[in-house]
Amino acid sequence: MPGGNGKLKVLVIDDSAVVRQVLTEILLSDPVIETVVACGDPFAAAERMKTFVPDVITLDVEMPKMDGITFLKKLMCQHPIPVVMCSSLTEENSATALKAIECGAVDIIQKPKTGTKAFLEESRIMVCDAVKAAAKVKVSPMCNVFHEIPPKLTADAVLEAPKGNAMIKTTEKVILVGASTGGTEALSVFLQGLPADSPGVVIVQHMPENFTASFANRLDGICRVTVKQADDNDTVLPGRVLIAPGNKHLLIKRSGARYYVEVKDGPLVSRHRPSVDVLFRSGARYVGKNAVGVILTGMGDDGAKGMKEMKDAGAFNIAQDERTSVVFGMPKMAIEAGAADIVLPLETISSAVMKYCTA
Repeated sequence: MPGGNGKLKVLVIDDSAVVRQVLTEILLSDPVIETVVACGDPFAAAERMKTFVPDVITLDVEMPKMDGITFLKKLMCQHPIPVVMCSSLTEENSATALKAIECGAVDIIQKPKTGTKAFLEESRIMVCDAVKAAAKVKVSPMCNVFHEIPPKLTADAVLEAPKGNAMIKTTEKVILVGASTGGTEALSVFLQGLPADSPGVVIVQHMPENFTASFANRLDGICRVTVKQADDNDTVLPGRVLIAPGNKHLLIKRSGARYYVEVKDGPLVSRHRPSVDVLFRSGARYVGKNAVGVILTGMGDDGAKGMKEMKDAGAFNIAQDERTSVVFGMPKMAIEAGAADIVLPLETISSAVMKYCTA
């Protein structure tokens, strides 16, 4: 947790000097982050931590002297500190980074790279937000340059607000889920609680591009429902879970009796892409009373406005409680917005959803 002045200290561990420099500049651009120390490998980091105790560590996945997973396991055993994995976009790295989540890492971010000014600004927002979210996590053993922040866009940037009621209520329900920090494990618990004939599920989990396919495959192997990364125009079917691909917005739409998803580009909405607000707004617009909304652990307020729009359209909404949330940000904001019908611990949400859907 941050020191008495509320400012954060971050330790960057990466064997690339360029990545260390870029991450240091990105992190110091946020007024909440006061100090950044960068090391080229875990051995140097361990030595530096004798005199410098960070609030958060960003950790490279692949390093020559010691890989990130090995260092993470030692850290979680001996001196638990919130860790954000910093990975390049390869299939091997995405699988390893997801393994790191199982070993105690809080989140995954994409390694920043050069690009347009807009791309670099989006990267800055995502990296800083991930680090600040991680600082709020209580890990257990296993566990000042200011840049003006651009205006936070709403779902209006992607989809118009719903006008009137969606369609008449039918017997076919659709479950719409939003999650962020801590969501990878929360979704595992939630989805493993669903039966094979569950109503169709559409999910936005804040995660970098190319990681969601590996994540979906991992879930598919442990759940009774089938899980896949969503492709444009995929049909929402009972027993099927569709997860938004990283770096793309995901919307649910309806054509006659068929629900399907649309995968599309667009700006960051509520500081994210994919955005829960975008998914939930589409649910309000096209699903209405047939929707069940679930908002899980995560920092920030993404999903709160969209969930309120779903509630106003007749949906039934559930928020995860504070005790079981890794970060009680997104659920809290949805609750305060009056968007949640009930607040439940994570382990009871899937049964509550099914009870409502079969009533």
